[in-house]
Amino acid sequence: MISAGDFRNGITIELDGNIFQIIEFQHVKPGKGAAFVRTKLKNIINGGVVERSFRPTEKCPQARIDRKEMQYLYEDSGLYNFMDTETYDQVALNADTVGDALKYVKENEMVKICSHNGNVFAIEPPLFVELEITDTEPGFKGDTATGATKPATVETGAQVNVPLFVNQGDKIKIDTRTGEYLSRA
Repeated sequence: MISAGDFRNGITIELDGNIFQIIEFQHVKPGKGAAFVRTKLKNIINGGVVERSFRPTEKCPQARIDRKEMQYLYEDSGLYNFMDTETYDQVALNADTVGDALKYVKENEMVKICSHNGNVFAIEPPLFVELEITDTEPGFKGDTATGATKPATVETGAQVNVPLFVNQGDKIKIDTRTGEYLSRA
């Protein structure tokens, strides 16, 4: 159990049968009346955000989120297969659970599987990946002063905007949280 007075960003709590992560919190002490804690909570299952106020003495059970490093193996008819590299146990997840998390992940790369009480709810790809560009328009020399970009397709099939000097066959580094080009690899 964790009291509302001890809330911090990133803590996960169980509330009304759902699991929420604290995005923002603020301790408020009004001129008259009792103090309270104003929070912004994100439902980790469906992604919805709600705002709620707590008395500082209110207690909530803290949710335990398990993050397990697993290897992404392959996709087969809508099921994505992952393997625990220590025990060789395999898990198959449907497309709804995986979402866009594997947009920048190649087969045989490591990802984190997030679960609560054995129920998988999310996949966390590595923060940065290096991928090869499979299709883009030819680049132009000397036209980089404007910071212009062009669309490129990487080997996983995802679209990324890259600078004009990047060519087909180049390896690039991508931030998986934003999907932005970082540098050539």
